[in-house]
Order: sequence, then structure tokens, then C-alpha cells
Amino acid sequence: MNTSGQLGRPAPLPASPDEAVLDTVPNPHPGHVYVVRFTCPEFTALCPITGQPDFAHLVIDYVPEGRIVESKSLKLFLGSFRNHGAFHEDCTLGIAHRIVAATAPRWLRIAGYWYPRGGIPIDVFYQTGEPPAGLFLPEPGVAPYRGRG
Repeated sequence: MNTSGQLGRPAPLPASPDEAVLDTVPNPHPGHVYVVRFTCPEFTALCPITGQPDFAHLVIDYVPEGRIVESKSLKLFLGSFRNHGAFHEDCTLGIAHRIVAATAPRWLRIAGYWYPRGGIPIDVFYQTGEPPAGLFLPEPGVAPYRGRG
């Protein structure tokens, strides 16, 4: 196992994404093509210019290879953005890159549905390539913007 000891004990929220640790565990079904979805409908970060909070609904899909993300560490990692100033694009792609670095998945995509700032929602989408053939991949399930709720 590749864990920092966060699982099974109290673990404080990291002060920043750089301090957060993404734990991984062995994939219980290596060789199978399946998608893991994490949904974070209450993601928050700070605008790096104004310091005002920004809110997003994140949908992270990945096809694991040898390792999977341990969900408590992901929750702590995502929570570490609460006091972190970064643009929407930086947050969304930074999360994707950290998961890729930790797990080396066969495929990953992230959809960051950011709530309006100045009346304009800024949505950010990224994927590592084409999804594997034959993969059942549901739609992200986030409504197009009309209050998004």
C-alpha cells in the first residue's frame, strides 16, 4: 500500500494542495476496464486576485491500472483548496495532474463546472486521451447552466 496513514485515524485538513498527500491502494481488479467516478459538488478555492471564494462542481472519472485513489485522501486534497488562491483552470488541471501522478491511470477526465463570477460560469474540461474501447462512460450529470441546481 502507498498510504500516508490518513486512513483509519483523524487527519487534519492540509493547509495547501502542495502539502496534501494523495494516498493510493492496489487496484482490486487489475486488467479490467472500469471507470471510477468521484463527484465533488461543493468544491471551493479562492480567487488569486480578489481573495473571494469560487465554487465548483467537479466530476472526476478515471480508469485505473495498478493503483486506485484512496477516497479519504482525495477528500482532504480537494478540501485543501479552500484557502488556496488559483484560477479555475489551474485548480481543475492541477487536480487532474496530481491524480495522474499518483495513480498512472489508463485514462482520466475531469469536468470543472464553476459557478458564475461576474455573471459568467467558467467551465474547464480535461482528459488524458481517448477513453478505452468498450468503456461504459456515463455523462457527467451536471445540468447546463441555468442556476445549475
